[in-house]
Amino acid sequence: MAILERVAEDVRTVFRKDPAARSVLEVLCCYPGLHAIWLHRVAHWLWIKRFHLLARLASHLNRWLTGIEIHPGATIGRRFFVDHGMGVVIGETAEVGDDVLLYQGVVLGGTSLEKEKRHPTLGNGVVVGTGAVVLGPITVGDGARIGAGSVVVRPVQADTTVVGVPARPVGKPQPERAAVDLQHGDLPDPVVRAISESLERSSRLEARLRELEATVALLATTRPEAEPEPQLAGEELEARINKALDEVIDPGIGMSLVECGFVHHVFVDHGRVEVQLRLDDPECAFKEYFAREVRRRVLNLVGIKRVDVRFLAQDVPVLGMAEVEGSAT
Repeated sequence: MAILERVAEDVRTVFRKDPAARSVLEVLCCYPGLHAIWLHRVAHWLWIKRFHLLARLASHLNRWLTGIEIHPGATIGRRFFVDHGMGVVIGETAEVGDDVLLYQGVVLGGTSLEKEKRHPTLGNGVVVGTGAVVLGPITVGDGARIGAGSVVVRPVQADTTVVGVPARPVGKPQPERAAVDLQHGDLPDPVVRAISESLERSSRLEARLRELEATVALLATTRPEAEPEPQLAGEELEARINKALDEVIDPGIGMSLVECGFVHHVFVDHGRVEVQLRLDDPECAFKEYFAREVRRRVLNLVGIKRVDVRFLAQDVPVLGMAEVEGSAT
């Protein structure tokens, strides 16, 4: 009876974790993740009874039938489910808690050749996204989420989401979030976020520096006024503007806007400058940063009173003020 209850529990787990499941018969016949855990239980029983060769043969049969390789020595909890499990590998000393969900291509691998604990331990309710790799005798806390394609080499706190190579935590732990709600295509990039925050802080510091410079200039008004700087000629002013634009770096690739070919055209009309940019990615995360840096650097030039930054659509064939994707003024 206990075996039938466990089988029924496994079937209910499939319905709870895979919306594609339609009928009990379909689940019983067409879900390799379900077959894999059943065959593993047989292999694991043989392993703990010291029938090691038979256990490995059962594991090998499991791999051949399902495409999922689980070492018979691995310990796996209840309500475990592998969705689209082809290519999943679980090592000998791995320990997997209850209610764990793995997707295609997940690897729970080892990092040592010693006969010791060398594979990860996954807590209860952990979700591991497609193609993720968890290496070494580390612990992934209860309710943690590992984003698709991540490589985890350090312990993960409970209820924390990690992404990237190597995986880094995203935000603070969220124990109230449902662990199975893993949005593979909507996971933030902690590296880009860190760069954006650093750039934002740098811009604030530069703004503060300009305020201090203005204050110093105000305090120095008692000194004889210096002769006004001569206005630059058109060609010389454009050259200086281009030089200023060459100092604006794209954080994503480490090259300037000019080197990347993002500067489409620069219009100069007395004290007003319009800089037209055409980016490779219309949804670029650094648009605001580009606009802010272009305005800041060009406004520092003599005789410039206003700077407009416009982002052109990819297929804009002409110069001018029209047919723009958006603008920052």
